[in-house]
Amino acid sequence: MKENLGLVKTVKSLAKILRGKPNPPASLADNEMLQVIYKRRSVRSFTSQPIPDDVFSAILEAGRLAPCTVNLQSWTFAIFDDALWQQTFDHSIPFHGNRAVIVISDSARYRQVLEDFPYCPLTEYTIAVVNASLAAMNMNVAAEALGVSSVMLSETGRSGILDAKYLKEKLNLPDGTVPLMTIVFGYARGAYPIMPPKLPMERILLHGQYQPSDRATMESWLEQMIAGYNASHLGTSFKTQLDIYQSKIGQAEDELNEMVFYRKK
Repeated sequence: MKENLGLVKTVKSLAKILRGKPNPPASLADNEMLQVIYKRRSVRSFTSQPIPDDVFSAILEAGRLAPCTVNLQSWTFAIFDDALWQQTFDHSIPFHGNRAVIVISDSARYRQVLEDFPYCPLTEYTIAVVNASLAAMNMNVAAEALGVSSVMLSETGRSGILDAKYLKEKLNLPDGTVPLMTIVFGYARGAYPIMPPKLPMERILLHGQYQPSDRATMESWLEQMIAGYNASHLGTSFKTQLDIYQSKIGQAEDELNEMVFYRKK
């Protein structure tokens, strides 16, 4: 009986996922830029088709021109083809991607000329993360507009924030820099993934005062996350992936504290 109830819950959750879709105002449903943004998905299977140099350069330029606080441009992009990734990390780019960019928050570069910048490590780190993340999203959207798919990684293949110290050593990064994520680029193999479970708009908007989402909404979202992940990642489970993250978060926290608060008061 318990197994049957679990199966029914899974089927209902999958049905909700399949019904999910972007919901722009009808008057703007045909806007090309919005269609690019709404179409973007995290793709984890790529063909062997190479990305032309001019296309990759255009993607990087989108990152360079991203908005940022006080125009500090607190980012660095470590760029790789598969050969350089293999040379650096002793394995191929995850998911057989053709190119990869490690997005690094960087407050070291502007300190070369802003020597009296105040020592406020948490604020400075947060601003750098915000800026670098905006650049990362710009590159994702630009890639999608050019027909190139992507996925942003924080853990797979020791490629992001949960392995920041490892990446800092591999890339010989100075103090004031933190590797945040790897964006893998390539041409998608097969159909695009469906839209992952998203919270209803009314649950994420704030009107005057913050109101927590009701528990039923959050439980429904979690059930959809579990069902969708298990259905699309055969041989593993959402719980297994969550356990991996949880096992690394504590160590990552200690390493990031050491990296962020690098300069003594």
